Amino acid sequence: MIPQKIIDEFVKRMQDAGGTNVESIILFGSAVSGDFHPGLSNLNLFCVLRDASFEALRALGPAAKWWDGQKEPPPLCMTRLELERTVDVFTIELLDMQRHHRVLFGEDVLKDLRIPMDLHRVQVEYELREKLVLLRQHVLLASESESRLWDLLQHSVSSLLTLFRHALITLGAEAPATRREAVQVLAQRLDFDASVFLRVLDVREKKDHAKKMDARDLASRYLAAVEKVAAAVDAA
Repeated sequence: MIPQKIIDEFVKRMQDAGGTNVESIILFGSAVSGDFHPGLSNLNLFCVLRDASFEALRALGPAAKWWDGQKEPPPLCMTRLELERTVDVFTIELLDMQRHHRVLFGEDVLKDLRIPMDLHRVQVEYELREKLVLLRQHVLLASESESRLWDLLQHSVSSLLTLFRHALITLGAEAPATRREAVQVLAQRLDFDASVFLRVLDVREKKDHAKKMDARDLASRYLAAVEKVAAAVDAA
């Protein structure tokens, strides 16, 4: 399922273009956690560079353009110092990367990062609260339209379930790697209906059809569950 050939080709092109400036290339996200779905999931890459100036990035441009031609997002680029200085603001992202990554080239710069878990709780609550407010904004406009509600549910579910996994961590629980497992564990703990999110995932992954379901009922329970998770993280 993972297109390893294009990953290997990208690594080669980055090494050829960047030479010694490329310190490390790491694959992270669903391609490593076991939650990868061809046609939906991206191949997420993290590149540690010795120099991330305009001219240094320009030299890597041909490799990045080739990767863009594969319909994949540009790699994240940082210097080692920037990585070490951002553990207090990218706690969710770096914790995910640390737990699920594969080194493609160079040193494993993620394994020894010390991520402050008190700040992790703050970021999880902030992002849940932000997404809850945005959901309500969109519901104001979409509540009378089945198609708009489905667009809202499908576009928001992936990022919300990532936050649900981190809510479990904040609550002191072991967080499963996959979104489906995580939402079921969290739902059991906080007493909400996990099937709402599972059904949205089924539609998003083309395992089921939206016409079989009541979008308004799903959206109502979906919103209530997000409210419950945000409140639990706030109280943690």
